[in-house]
Amino acid sequence: MATYYIGANDEHGQNPFTAGKRSPVMPYLNVPFYENQFNRPTKIKFLEACLRNGFAVYDVKPELTDTAISTRVARINRQNLTLLVTYGYNAFGSGNNFNSAQGISTFYSTRNIRATQSRALAEDVYEQLLQGTGQQGRGVSSLTDVGVLESVNCVSILIEPGFMTNFNEAKLMRDPDFQTEVAEETCKGVCVYLGQNYLPRGNLANYPTLRNGSQSNFVYLLQYMLTQNGYNISVDGSFGPNTLNAVTAFQTANGLTADGIVGANTWRTLLVLPPQPTIRQGSRGTYVRYLQEKLTSKLYPLGNIDGIFGNATRTAVVEFQNENGLTPDGIVGPITWQAITQIGGGRPMP
Repeated sequence: MATYYIGANDEHGQNPFTAGKRSPVMPYLNVPFYENQFNRPTKIKFLEACLRNGFAVYDVKPELTDTAISTRVARINRQNLTLLVTYGYNAFGSGNNFNSAQGISTFYSTRNIRATQSRALAEDVYEQLLQGTGQQGRGVSSLTDVGVLESVNCVSILIEPGFMTNFNEAKLMRDPDFQTEVAEETCKGVCVYLGQNYLPRGNLANYPTLRNGSQSNFVYLLQYMLTQNGYNISVDGSFGPNTLNAVTAFQTANGLTADGIVGANTWRTLLVLPPQPTIRQGSRGTYVRYLQEKLTSKLYPLGNIDGIFGNATRTAVVEFQNENGLTPDGIVGPITWQAITQIGGGRPMP
């Protein structure tokens, strides 16, 4: 594979949340969903998809703050990127009330020095997003006065896969599976644009066994995913002692054999792939965090998303089971997982 250098950017911030960039107050939870609660995790999942597919990657805005556009443009233009993808989420009206505006759009700028190529990328990504997400299509459009589209020296697009002011699409902002779907379809579109084969995320045969001494793009991917799980290691593509310690700690925290070897079970857990384990009060780990993210997206309050199955998480599970015709035992087994892993849905507008 030729060396392609892919940049990814997320609009707005979380620390603090960018004022005004949020949904109306979500019922049941009594808080809004903020735009960067979609943009940032989706960007991270896109970068992971690019690493899996053999690309070099650059995170334009690794910090949680809402970094100035001029700063981000300067960073981008120093990198000599092949292309840049920016994630946003749309809104319509005052932002104080839900409305019927909906659908997915991709954008480019006619002022970009590679406007023709930018439009081609926007079209390729749009087609993949339409096929993969099931969202209504709003088309490919041009924008002006958007610095990360027009003031950069590389092919550049912006993706807005829904409306914060649409009740059902606002819930999708926090759905980890919708975030993953958008990220993966974006990567598919990038592969189409670059004429490269796409390696599916869910096929464990695509992931090599890694151990101390390994060096590859998949080590970059492993290290990047471990940093997203809170482990402070360098992302350098070299599996050394620090990576080994992080892998062993991750395996221990998730009830895996703590041998420091990254095989199918460790990859499955990092990716949070099925089959999901049965979990209950007292369980911990990545599958618990995933459960909490899914329950939040479906508007079941549970407090902090911390990977710890405590009283509040159990209460949310029981409420979900009661409202979905399941045995309300607070245990998340195959039947409850089947219901909760669906993208979208959740509690209706009261």
